[in-house]
Amino acid sequence: MRFLIVLLLVLNGLLLVNCGAKKRTDVSYLTAFNKKSDEPLLNIFVPSKSNSTARPVLIFIHGGNWNSGRKGTYDLLGRNFARKGIITVIPNYTLSPNANYDDMAIQIASVIQWTKEHISQHNGNSTKIYITGHSAGGHLAALSVMNPKYGIETGTIAGIILNDAAGLDMLHYLEENPPTDKDDYSTTWTSNPQQWKDASPIYFLNKNTPPLLIYVGDKTYNSIKIANNRFVAALQPFQSHVTPIRLNKKHVPMVLQYFSPWSNRFDEIIAFMKLHNKQKL
Repeated sequence: MRFLIVLLLVLNGLLLVNCGAKKRTDVSYLTAFNKKSDEPLLNIFVPSKSNSTARPVLIFIHGGNWNSGRKGTYDLLGRNFARKGIITVIPNYTLSPNANYDDMAIQIASVIQWTKEHISQHNGNSTKIYITGHSAGGHLAALSVMNPKYGIETGTIAGIILNDAAGLDMLHYLEENPPTDKDDYSTTWTSNPQQWKDASPIYFLNKNTPPLLIYVGDKTYNSIKIANNRFVAALQPFQSHVTPIRLNKKHVPMVLQYFSPWSNRFDEIIAFMKLHNKQKL
């Protein structure tokens, strides 16, 4: 798998030398009140071609089981969306065991607030912000928007795109698989079932939940399949039209496909944005 990732990086690097996208690196998104010396930062990918019309914005949250991953791995994803006219924001966030899920969700909420307040400086439309994430990143993207404790106002996010998202119903999962020190889960989730429920986006679905586009791999982990099935069933009273797009892929290839500029996912996501955005992309 590592060889495949390296090969994709090399091939796409050659293709994207003049790719029509510019990268702005290591931008601070935390306020002066919660900054640390090792504060997480974000990258911004913008189309090289100027446009008088403010562009839609996509925030991508990386996965990694809540204890690994970094924003730099996903430069090709950012560049590929920027080439399609979508300004893309990709943050780091503090990982377990140095943070638990709540700390992470607070940081992702800060990314959303920063984007809302500052993305116009990069020709982004602050009223047309979408958020997506793979695996643990899908969980954090959904939780930070849907759990009201994180302070994201209704209407701030125009849509949520879940890519083989993990953790959508952590209460159900952890009741059957209590957290241990393995994978730092004792730190990430704590031993408190109320925390597990607060960590689960499924329990915050309501009529104000932003429109959802959901991808699930047919060859992904069984826990992800189960949680997504439960999530979609709970979503039906509010968004009865949502049917997950199922792809014949394992978990990691579900995000690797965005490293190729020819993936059909770009057209699908832009169509989703257009459906929930009167502004022409």
